[in-house]
Amino acid sequence: MKMLENYSRFSALAAAAALTVVCLALVPLSGWAWLGVLVFGALTAVGVRDMRQTHHAILRNYPILGHIRFFFEKIRPEIRQYFIESDHDEEPFSREDRSIVYQRAKNEEAARPFGTKQKVYEGGYGWMTHSIVPTHLDRHDFRVSIGGPDCKKPYDASLYNISAMSFGSLSAAAIRALNMGAKAGGFAHDTGEGGISKYHREGGGDLIWEIGSGYFGCRTHEGRFDPDKFAEKAADDQVKMIEIKLSQGAKPGHGGMLPAAKITEEIAEARDIPMGKDCISPAGHPEFSTPRELCAFIARLRDLSGGKPVGFKLCIGHRREFMCIVKAMIATGIYPDFIVVDGKEGGTGAAPLEFANHVGMPLTEGLTFVHNTLRGANIRERIRIGASGKLIHAFDVAQAFAMGADWCNSARGFMFSVGCIQAQACHTNHCPTGVTTTDPVRQRALVVKDKAPRVANFHRNTMRALAEMAGAAGLDDPRDFLPHHFMKREADGSMVEASDAWPYMQHNYLIENENTDREDTYLKRWRRASAETFDPPEPYGRALKKRKMAAE
Repeated sequence: MKMLENYSRFSALAAAAALTVVCLALVPLSGWAWLGVLVFGALTAVGVRDMRQTHHAILRNYPILGHIRFFFEKIRPEIRQYFIESDHDEEPFSREDRSIVYQRAKNEEAARPFGTKQKVYEGGYGWMTHSIVPTHLDRHDFRVSIGGPDCKKPYDASLYNISAMSFGSLSAAAIRALNMGAKAGGFAHDTGEGGISKYHREGGGDLIWEIGSGYFGCRTHEGRFDPDKFAEKAADDQVKMIEIKLSQGAKPGHGGMLPAAKITEEIAEARDIPMGKDCISPAGHPEFSTPRELCAFIARLRDLSGGKPVGFKLCIGHRREFMCIVKAMIATGIYPDFIVVDGKEGGTGAAPLEFANHVGMPLTEGLTFVHNTLRGANIRERIRIGASGKLIHAFDVAQAFAMGADWCNSARGFMFSVGCIQAQACHTNHCPTGVTTTDPVRQRALVVKDKAPRVANFHRNTMRALAEMAGAAGLDDPRDFLPHHFMKREADGSMVEASDAWPYMQHNYLIENENTDREDTYLKRWRRASAETFDPPEPYGRALKKRKMAAE
């Protein structure tokens, strides 16, 4: 009996083999029996192969039947998304979040019947405080001027723009649709570090040119920065701002490699890289390694671009290192025109699990820290701050303004507007909607003439919702949101005003108290920060201490 139980797992293979023999015996009686021979014979061959292969233990023990497991595992995301998850399950965006984008992109009614589905008495719930005397805002195209005293060509940016997504990560059709939508809606499109492609040019929309550690589009053959190539491309009137990418939220501190097999002629043209050779993006920039050198690089790019706004994007890691940059700004007198704070919840086509889940600071803490550090150094007024990281609702954007942002960017929100269904197949080149694939056949699914207006619609309707929220709070401009306009529910059920959770630092606080006995988290790091180096003032970590002791 026990032996039968042990070998019952091979029953599917035995049945397939037996049916193959039966069908062969029936062939003289009916030609249709050949169909059975082909089907059951193929299953028998699969079963024999399963037993002989060495990669999958399940298939060796359960030939033929084991494939059922792999089939359901393959469609598990779709089963969960369509049949199991609730409207508020986030993986990483809830169905409710995605639905509001789809509706606004299609100019459909986005109202909700029967009241909120949110659990308003549970920890984590947040809300905006409204006014008894609301204002009515007739406009929704709010703008912010980006460009400090050293900038000759400031840019009036929308308060909501397309965040960095590279050509190659996104399809040609998606890039065209996004840029054409940005042109129609009057907002900006960040190129991502993959360079400016011909599809960005076709759209004609305003571009924020992101310069990563690979210097794509402005690099030498050795992968270093090429000032002549940069100056030529930056002179184009379509390029409105230059953004140095220090790190991104989904994989901060991580470089990358695009294998030669994935490099098409169009990607090679946009990135200015050779065909047939792996493309390396270093984790850090080879053009600078100290805070002062970063400031000098900012000044260099501003000069080479003819005075266009130049800034940098980062996900906050070591807080002291950001303070090193701020001290270098003060020491050199060179200030970026803007800083974009990317939360660790930001998206990417592919990232190591540990980096995506556990490296980098979330947007709320990162944005609050950058805003307060600039206030404490008394330089906040001359530097604009952008924010990115899961900002797809007007409520998300309003909260970011309250935490200190001057404008916001969204990547996945605009991806949804061109048809992304969150299949999470971005890294496979099998995107079902043609958004994140280089496969020309799959790209046909994304019809640019249909999707480009949806990009503009999503932006316009989100900005209208933002204007309505500002009006409900009694404000004349969304940038007037402050922390006291928001409340949050604590885990114990109590309410806390956001001004207690996101307090604003007094202007010049860090400068005035640097040499005092006062102690707090900010001052502790400010005193350890140096404009000369990113290295800590004293060795830390066992390995570093051992090396220092050995050297002595």
